[in-house]
Amino acid sequence: MIRVDFLIIGGGIIGLSIARELINRFPDKKIALLEKEPDVAYHSSGRNSGVLHAGFYYTADSLKAKFTREGNTQIREYCYENGLKINECKKVVVAKNEAEVETIFELERRGKANGVKVQVIDEKELLEIDPNVLTTQFALYSPTTATVDPVEVNLTIKNELVRKGISLFFSEGYYRSLGSNTIETTKNRIISGEKIINAAGLYADRIAEDFGFSKDYTIIPFKGIYLKYHGEHKTVKTNVYPVPNLKNPFLGVHFTITVDGTVKIGPTSVPALWRENYAGMDNFKLDELIAIFGWEGLLFLTNSFNFRSLTFDEIRKYQKKYFIGLAGKMVHQIDSKGFSEWGRPGIRAQLLNKRTKELVMDFVVEGDHHSVHVLNAVSPAFTCSFPFAKYVVDNYIIN
Repeated sequence: MIRVDFLIIGGGIIGLSIARELINRFPDKKIALLEKEPDVAYHSSGRNSGVLHAGFYYTADSLKAKFTREGNTQIREYCYENGLKINECKKVVVAKNEAEVETIFELERRGKANGVKVQVIDEKELLEIDPNVLTTQFALYSPTTATVDPVEVNLTIKNELVRKGISLFFSEGYYRSLGSNTIETTKNRIISGEKIINAAGLYADRIAEDFGFSKDYTIIPFKGIYLKYHGEHKTVKTNVYPVPNLKNPFLGVHFTITVDGTVKIGPTSVPALWRENYAGMDNFKLDELIAIFGWEGLLFLTNSFNFRSLTFDEIRKYQKKYFIGLAGKMVHQIDSKGFSEWGRPGIRAQLLNKRTKELVMDFVVEGDHHSVHVLNAVSPAFTCSFPFAKYVVDNYIIN
């Protein structure tokens, strides 16, 4: 049996960030991290857009608002300190019609309440930032939005943890709880931790159930795919987002400029049928299909949070003409033929409240003095990871 002070399950950006926070505070403690994949960044932590969000979408009383603002600064600093790639490409949010203009001002109010640098600009000012971007009367300008390489960031944190003496177990996942803060891994290894921290992403709710948590929650996976541009004339110079529906966690089809300058549009937010339903029958699990399809069927029938219309609209996005057309509403001209390659799919681990049948919009952590469970590290969890890790350690691990 291996005995450690802290055992972290999950080597995504949240698990890595919690491990980093712990080893920086307690360099003499024994820390182990368990990851079922051969390396870090195999799932959403390495499949996201790499955008460092600014933090103006969220109300000031939300954890997202605080963590996004702080995380934007901290991840940016980490990249510069470690010589990692970063594209200071900024961002604008545009309105398609007059009805959306009020939301532009609401986003500015939220941003300023959160201490985020944002500014409402008019059409003339938008023209100076990017002459091809189209808006109705006003747009919101975010100068602190940037993009990084998420895989590079994850690998750099992993290497930092190795240097600081954390034990990393790859290709070895959680199998079951044996009680008394002891688990068995998929390689039949027995590990005991004074504190077990569950940051397993898509499987966080299932692991939490073994410890008596996540009674009101289940994870519903949503698949996101981008279309990459390979033409000669890039459509935009900056990230361009539509005015979002503030009642759901999806930001709509938008233009993203990656860290290497590639322009892409997306993502989709299609309800997936099992947790790692990336393509075809890959990673198929019948029990997951039955459980997830059951919940999605119920949401479809009840049309909770407009799930029915969301599903139909998201499925339509697999038609390139329709998908590109949504992005085309935000620009004067678009080279439709240049958007020719579907990117690597990602899966969002979105928490559903089983009682209210609503998607949970903010971070959710449950636990006791034996174990801690990160149930909802929803987008923009990548941006939020460093301050969120501090929050988890402060409020759930050392308390």
